Amino acid sequence: MKNSRLTIMICFWGLLFGISAHSQTKKWTLEECIYYALEHNITIKNTALDGEIADIDKTGAIGNFLPTINASTSHSWNIGLNQNITTGLLENQTIQYTSAGLQMGVDIYNGLQNQKKLRRANLSKVASQYQLTKMQEDISLNVANAFLQILFNKENLKVQNDKLSNDVKQMERSAQLLEAGIIPRVDLLDMKATVAADEQRVIAAENTLLISKLSLAQLLQLDDFASFDVVDQEYDASENSLLLQTPLAIYEKAKESRVELKIARNNLEIAEKDLSIIKGSYQPRLQGFYNFNTRSANSDRVIGYEVNPLVPTVPIGVVEATNQVVVQPNFTSISGGPLPIFEQFDLNKGQSIGVQLTIPILNGFVTKTNVEKSKVAVERGKIAYEQEELNLQRNVYTAFTDAKGALNSYEASLVTLEARQEAFISAKERFEVGLMNAFDYNQSQTLLVNAQSEVLRTKYDYIFKTKILEFYFGIPIIQKP
Repeated sequence: MKNSRLTIMICFWGLLFGISAHSQTKKWTLEECIYYALEHNITIKNTALDGEIADIDKTGAIGNFLPTINASTSHSWNIGLNQNITTGLLENQTIQYTSAGLQMGVDIYNGLQNQKKLRRANLSKVASQYQLTKMQEDISLNVANAFLQILFNKENLKVQNDKLSNDVKQMERSAQLLEAGIIPRVDLLDMKATVAADEQRVIAAENTLLISKLSLAQLLQLDDFASFDVVDQEYDASENSLLLQTPLAIYEKAKESRVELKIARNNLEIAEKDLSIIKGSYQPRLQGFYNFNTRSANSDRVIGYEVNPLVPTVPIGVVEATNQVVVQPNFTSISGGPLPIFEQFDLNKGQSIGVQLTIPILNGFVTKTNVEKSKVAVERGKIAYEQEELNLQRNVYTAFTDAKGALNSYEASLVTLEARQEAFISAKERFEVGLMNAFDYNQSQTLLVNAQSEVLRTKYDYIFKTKILEFYFGIPIIQKP
């Protein structure tokens, strides 16, 4: 019995521990956030569909090299006086007519347009891959920025909580000093007001932290916003080695790796290929063709007949109803009845094979207009590429300057914080012995808290701006596994 109770207790506590561990909120690392965003972000999914469209277009471009093959068939009823399209005679009767055919065509030469369209399709495929890469990089930067913002807000909340905790202690200390007659009552009231203001700042910091978490959770397309949280990672804020490089060296490196330039260059190549394709319309087009046709006919009833005087007739049968000779070559047997349909198909089959040459002479300046528009598109592509080079150069120099300035601001804020800490320690000692009033003490503490917040702000600002600088240098936000 005792062992049984022990087993039950062990199971109970094990189950309780398991439930408690499972209920703990998962904390996301920066790497997990970025990988999840790259897999689930809607914008990335939408951009990935462009790659599928490019694959479809490439399949269509390959299909241009294949011959076109079409089959056709028809069945009709000709009632009254009609020309029998099998015999060529005018007949006043009801005839069912069936035809079948096969048409085949192939381009022998069309200005090399098929080859050029295939090359264009390959360029479009590469362009879609570049666009997807750019979108992934942009999302990674946005995720990293949102992640660092959460870390900053967490640190700032700690600063505000520490200030509140310290002010509560000082308020209690002020109450004791008031009872001892060391400070006036107004100092205690000032401390109470300061504590109330601290509580408001804590609430504001909590709201700011919550909003930053919601922003990142939405960027990741997460449904569970309330429980989302990130790991409290520590990042090195020392001087980055890239700041020892020159902006020109970073720019030259960026020209080799940045996808913006690759996209602009690829778009220019696509425009040039479009121009080459349009110019191919000036050239003759040579096509080969093959046609196969067959037919059959069936007369439902004979009402009368008309003989075409231009068509010689050969009597091959007598219709018993009128004792008149009727000419029905190819589809009527010697007994006057119709031949079986497959025998008629065999007797009436025909084939044709040949080539067709089409030489463009005048088409209302359509080709000329398209060529001129394509030339303009090429010039636009050249300008766009030059503009991207200028944009990249400006962005690299701006990123370098921003990172350098952020480092200087961070180092200056550390010096300021050290001075504010020493000043606050002195103010605290003087306040506790009644040599400083509450207003001056709160001013000193406010300056310290502002200095702490400024250190946090400049620290994470510097970290993010070095990430941007590394990004232009070809260093990814996170290393792929």
